Amino acid sequence: MRLTKFGHACVRIQKDDRTLVIDPGAFTPEADAALTGANAVLITHEHPDHFDADRLRKALSDDPALQVWASRVVARSLADLGGRVHEVGHGDAVTVAGFDVHVYGEDHEILHPDVPPIPNVGFLVDGEVFHPGDALTVPSEPVPTLCLPGNAPWMKVPEMYAYLREVRPERAFVVHDGLLNDVGLNVMMKHVTTAGEEAGKDFRRLAPGESVELGSS
Repeated sequence: MRLTKFGHACVRIQKDDRTLVIDPGAFTPEADAALTGANAVLITHEHPDHFDADRLRKALSDDPALQVWASRVVARSLADLGGRVHEVGHGDAVTVAGFDVHVYGEDHEILHPDVPPIPNVGFLVDGEVFHPGDALTVPSEPVPTLCLPGNAPWMKVPEMYAYLREVRPERAFVVHDGLLNDVGLNVMMKHVTTAGEEAGKDFRRLAPGESVELGSS
């Protein structure tokens, strides 16, 4: 299995001749490239940095075989596309383009004290890669590879350390870093590196376009 990081929160996962893409949003300048040749798209929630409706609709128009699995609000906003769009929620286990996908989580992290959280789901792909979207969700099964939110308005640095300690992944690769300039990226990576050193694990940021091989596939 190959994991490729794109800008902000988007990753592309490839196994054999199958490809799925998670969260190709508006903060991902390479999202068109990420979507090219994909068999399926997973969307964690409706915020535009994760879900670019116009771009996704174009990709679906360009490739009639492309399908989408998404949180409730996203799926319903694409309901006119019929059976090509699938709503998923916490506890679901689905087969997506030859990948086994387990769905974890229900709510986005709190952004405003007076506003209820929107739906957010995380995806554990083939028991290997977990992308939590905008939530610090801890699956009930092991997570070998975590897509780790590196920066967000809803997260403090101590929460990042606590999340890594609770999930206990073997590897963590930073996502959700599109709001940071070079200074912010350096500060964030010092903390990620420190967390990895403390755990004796491989925690780091992949540059946009960089890939890693995972597992034995």
